[in-house]
Amino acid sequence: MDNSPAQQPQDQPPAPMKKSEPTTAPAPAPGTDLAGELRAADADRERVADLLRDAYAEGRLTVDEHAERIEAAYNARTFGELEPLTRDLPSHPGPIRHNLTKPPLDAPAPAPQQQPSLPPARAESPTMLAVFGGAARKGRWRVGSHLKAVAVFGGVEIDLTDAVFESPEVVIEVIAVFGGVEIRVPENVTLQGSGAGIFGGFDVREQTSPDPYAPVVRIKGAAVFGGCEAKPKRGKKLKEWVRRQLEG
Repeated sequence: MDNSPAQQPQDQPPAPMKKSEPTTAPAPAPGTDLAGELRAADADRERVADLLRDAYAEGRLTVDEHAERIEAAYNARTFGELEPLTRDLPSHPGPIRHNLTKPPLDAPAPAPQQQPSLPPARAESPTMLAVFGGAARKGRWRVGSHLKAVAVFGGVEIDLTDAVFESPEVVIEVIAVFGGVEIRVPENVTLQGSGAGIFGGFDVREQTSPDPYAPVVRIKGAAVFGGCEAKPKRGKKLKEWVRRQLEG
């Protein structure tokens, strides 16, 4: 019998620790459109709103559809929220594709695109008067929040189809005595009227724009042995909205 002491097992060296890998963000799922997650600017929302206004004018959208999409366009935060609003329209520009890579620092800056310049808007008096004659205001002119038209044995013609609106609401006060006042507005603004015809006529063809941000034109006053007519001019749309005009 072997009485020698039992041989103790030698200590094993500790196993080497694995080096931890740096944590990385998960890769986007296949098919994810990075451009659709980019933030949209005011100009992008305006471009979609213009397409929706054109589609409504062509009869492709109902009043409710147009109002719903316009509201969604102005509330959209990303391109992915804007694209579905015009996807079923012929004027849809297609999916947005942006270059997510930055150009080198020494790359020449792209040449600015030339924008068609419009003639400057005229500043006009807030009062129009025609006595035994006529007065007309047309073209590109600035209209403020209040305008007064007086026709006595004469006629006044007011055309707002190319005017630059400086206020979201325009009130036109009409006084026609043995005379007439004719008012034309763009077809995509709201037109309201409350006037009196005494031995005459006061005709305002009211309409409500489906765009909640469209300007409002209100007609009030009286026609005595005379007449007042206000109506939208078909085919003429206000392209420059109050938000952009006030910035310029």
